[in-house]
Amino acid sequence: MASRKPLDDERETHRKLLKFWKRGQSEYCEVRDSGIHGRGVYATCFIPKETPIIEYFGERIDKKESERRGVRQQEKANQTGDAAVYIFTLSKNFDIDGDFPWNTARLINHSCNPNCEAWIVGRKIMIHALRDIQSGEELTFDYGFDVDCYEDHPCRCGAPNCIGYIVSREQWSDLEKRLEARNKSR
Repeated sequence: MASRKPLDDERETHRKLLKFWKRGQSEYCEVRDSGIHGRGVYATCFIPKETPIIEYFGERIDKKESERRGVRQQEKANQTGDAAVYIFTLSKNFDIDGDFPWNTARLINHSCNPNCEAWIVGRKIMIHALRDIQSGEELTFDYGFDVDCYEDHPCRCGAPNCIGYIVSREQWSDLEKRLEARNKSR
């Protein structure tokens, strides 16, 4: 009888890992090479507007830990050229660190003309369709980075309205003023 306990624990661990893996997957999308950056996420079928597509899954961490991990991930990205930080704001006290291989949503690229947006639903971050999305179309959302660090985040989305940096749309006018002032000083 004593030998059953480790086997039961192993089954429970497997069940939990499978549950976590499933949360990071979706029938609506798949990962492929992207023209925007590295790998991207693409619609596998038509997705109607406002459809919840996939959960942005990861570990819930406090802001202090988020800052520590963000700095570490950015330093690694600067050295390797890999994608940088997968930390997503959840609330004023917590973030989600989505740096897990089974978190498909972490590979959704930024666009200045996104077709998706993130909705915070309780303790989860769900990616929803902003408009109807056609099968084969790359899924994108606005990362909403702060204008204060715009130089660290050049944009490669290729949208006709691309501002050139990954900055939240609400801060585009501020970015334009900063870019104009920078160009005048040259």
